[in-house]
Amino acid sequence: MAENKYKELFREKKCCVIIPTYNNHHTIKQVIYDVLVYTGQIIVVNDGSTDHTSEILKEFTQIDLVSYPKNKGKGYALRQGFKFAWNKGYEYAITIDSDGQHFASNLPTFIEAIDEHPNAIIIGNRNMDQAGIPGKSSFGNRFSNFWFKFETGIKMPDTQSGFRLYPLKPLSKMFLFTRKYEFEIEVIVRAAWKGVEVTDVPIQIYYAPKETRVSHFRPFRDFSRVSVLNTILVIYALLIVKPFVFIRKLNKKNIQSFFRDQIFQSKEPNYKITFAIMLGLFMGVAPVWGYQMIIAFALAHLLKLNKVIVLVASNISIPPMIPLILFASFKLGSFFIESNKLNVIYHKGLSLDLIKDNIVQYLVGSLVFGLVLAFTFGILTYILLLVFRKKPVLQEKYVKS
Repeated sequence: MAENKYKELFREKKCCVIIPTYNNHHTIKQVIYDVLVYTGQIIVVNDGSTDHTSEILKEFTQIDLVSYPKNKGKGYALRQGFKFAWNKGYEYAITIDSDGQHFASNLPTFIEAIDEHPNAIIIGNRNMDQAGIPGKSSFGNRFSNFWFKFETGIKMPDTQSGFRLYPLKPLSKMFLFTRKYEFEIEVIVRAAWKGVEVTDVPIQIYYAPKETRVSHFRPFRDFSRVSVLNTILVIYALLIVKPFVFIRKLNKKNIQSFFRDQIFQSKEPNYKITFAIMLGLFMGVAPVWGYQMIIAFALAHLLKLNKVIVLVASNISIPPMIPLILFASFKLGSFFIESNKLNVIYHKGLSLDLIKDNIVQYLVGSLVFGLVLAFTFGILTYILLLVFRKKPVLQEKYVKS
């Protein structure tokens, strides 16, 4: 009776189960049987299997099959499954591995969570501290969790679990480029950047004994791919995502609150506020793209300056300002670099190749531009603070009198 209830729920929610598989002929049949207990809305993606998988799948005429001859990776298989499901009218897809690690009995946990999280990616949270979990899996998961939080600000206990529920509408609008295991990192990071909620539910997990376990994970190669992806995502987050989030949060109330709390009502002396702004502006144009805010925060801590002011000032390198910063850096650098210098005024446009060929001019110019910018606004800031801001000590004396 309970199974019939969930079959109806899967139909009502327009939810399917996607099973990507590659050379798991020993387990795929039982996985399909287990899922059929809860729903017949199954899509199996045969990712170029070379074993007996194709023959086994012919037994299940009631399910949908996506198949292609050459193995292209789990990420590619999932993308094909999502595309097929969306075109068929499904709104949600639950992905489950074909190696028998996941329990189909946890499917109700996902389908019932849709009411509370209708637009969320819901990840099955494995208990990675339990006995029998391979050490490399536990380490890889902690590594992945750390970078996911850094890139999105969201803390998740298990970002590598393949047992997930995806809302298909936001995925249909995303261009995803990874094809292997790293896809499951890319999709949640980029979905989170687009405002899609990412949450989790507890699930069970089974790891077969080492001698019988079938895994297509190649530790060195796949871990390297994940590391490269995280490097790209971190740089993109620092250069594009976080500055735009900062801009979106700017409104009249927030700006007034910032000036009130960090400037006018701050107990810090004028010179420290000025130095904080100068440091932020200098780091904002410093030639350490992707690490400007991190270094600025560290220096603010070492110099005991207001970290909020430093970080706000360092956001001068928001995307609309980048062309101006590059132009000014190259132009100022041309006054100090004589040989093969690039004249940005008469050149058709800046490109990565031009920057590479004239990197010394850019590096020197950006440091000079940072100093000029910092001292110019530093002097202006200090004068304005002297005129418009009373010292906190004087304010306290005035109140007492």
